[in-house]
Amino acid sequence: MVRSISVSPEPSKDLEMHGHKEMHEPAFSQASPSSQAPIVVNEHSGVLFGGENSDNSGDNGLCGVLLTLISWLLVLCTLPFSLCVCFRVVQEYERAVIFRLGRLLSGGARGPGIFFILPCIENYTKIDMRTSVFDVPPQEVLTKDSVTVSVDAVVYYRVSNATISVANVENAHHSTRLLAQTTLRNMLGTKNLHEILGDRDGISASMQNSLDSATDNWGIKVERVEVKDVRLPVQLQRAMAAEAEAAREARAKVIAAEGESKASRALKEAADVMKESPSALQLRYLQTLNSISAEKNSTIIFPLPIDFMSQFVNK
Repeated sequence: MVRSISVSPEPSKDLEMHGHKEMHEPAFSQASPSSQAPIVVNEHSGVLFGGENSDNSGDNGLCGVLLTLISWLLVLCTLPFSLCVCFRVVQEYERAVIFRLGRLLSGGARGPGIFFILPCIENYTKIDMRTSVFDVPPQEVLTKDSVTVSVDAVVYYRVSNATISVANVENAHHSTRLLAQTTLRNMLGTKNLHEILGDRDGISASMQNSLDSATDNWGIKVERVEVKDVRLPVQLQRAMAAEAEAAREARAKVIAAEGESKASRALKEAADVMKESPSALQLRYLQTLNSISAEKNSTIIFPLPIDFMSQFVNK
């Protein structure tokens, strides 16, 4: 039976008054030796594990001591062949979590390099400490404004504490994948469509913080989350395309109307100038003829003033 003991980070005022000697006494010294459970305090997350020192007789009782002695005798009797079984090597990016008779050994995970295990009573689990990545499958999400979208993402994570990742959760990697899927659905369900399309960085940061806090007790550190793609239904895509096209056409008509207004004001100013100078109209006429002749047209129309024709009619 493992007892949970809360350890205060600072000594209380009552202990300070009893002198220096009493301050260094363990807080659980009143418990009997048979009921004490060794403790491993993880500095990263503050989680307590039973079984700090499996060499003590109180861990597994007399049976554990006998099995340990038999294992050592087996190693000594089979030297040097037993060294091939007892020595193990883990790579620079790996750690080994060792269990002796079902209890965690003190000192935390072993590695990198070489370490020693006792045959028959000790087993170990290798943990890869490198950054891993996985794709979150496309999730069908109903947004806050009742639009169904399909969103997928990619998550980068690594094991920050090998001991916790083995002792606190059955499969840390699989659990992180499932948690990422549910977190993505829950988070996007509170967003509108325009927020999902326009604020991907904010959604990624919020999802990373949520995953990191949830997986801290599993010894997992979520380093980065990125939303890859947001797929809309085909009908919604067509509706959005039609809306955008109509908006562009409306802006084009407004621009054309503004151009016509500016052109009419320019023509009015030109007419006022020609009215003041009759020779300006003749020059404009000659310029028009020059432009027509430059295009190599075979037909040229000569405009005649109505006043000129009226003189012949009166005669």
